[in-house]
Amino acid sequence: MHVLVTRPLEDGKEIAARLAERGHQALLAPLLEPRFQDGPLLEEQGDELKDVQALLATSANGIRAFIRRSARRDLPVFAVGPQTAQEARAAGFGDVRSADGDAKALAQATRRWAAAEGVLLHVCAQDAPGTLAESLSASGFSVRPCPLYTIEPAHTLPPDAEAALRQGRLDAVMFFSPRTARIFGALSDSLPTESLTGFCISPATAQALTPSRFARIAVAMQPNQDAMLALVK
Repeated sequence: MHVLVTRPLEDGKEIAARLAERGHQALLAPLLEPRFQDGPLLEEQGDELKDVQALLATSANGIRAFIRRSARRDLPVFAVGPQTAQEARAAGFGDVRSADGDAKALAQATRRWAAAEGVLLHVCAQDAPGTLAESLSASGFSVRPCPLYTIEPAHTLPPDAEAALRQGRLDAVMFFSPRTARIFGALSDSLPTESLTGFCISPATAQALTPSRFARIAVAMQPNQDAMLALVK
């Protein structure tokens, strides 16, 4: 199967390698890209890490951003899913726990893992939704947002991706967020996509697509990379 992968480049390369192991061919079309913020170490910025009991990581990019701005690897990491947890372990964190789900699952797991005292540091993007912090704050936890990067949308499809779509050389597209699905819809508006399967990481992502523009839309059983790969047969 020939699959268009719309994830940010670093994550897309990993997906492409995993697809190749299964005999599929991936074409990378990053529709979102992180821009990590430079600056001094967080431990040199007053109270930024004061009383922090654990990091909340809702994406691998949160881990990538944090290790650029801190030498601390002794903090526990509460990760949204397996890929984020893997990124944290590879970065040198020793105490890493995975909620194996989405932000809602992470909030539920954090209530079991965290103490009532201390701060939960949410490493996130500048425009990250505040639902995780709101949910945990309502349960009596102290959550400190730590925005360390931005996510920039693509304004055009890569030329090779546009050519492959126009020439009908693709079988499917993988979508890992509603935002990516919406961007693809806008950028591919004049291109033939009706023969494609849309693989979606969540129901919300599937709802961001226009069904009539796809032959089929499939949703992963769990909102993680392994479940997405399981859809590609």
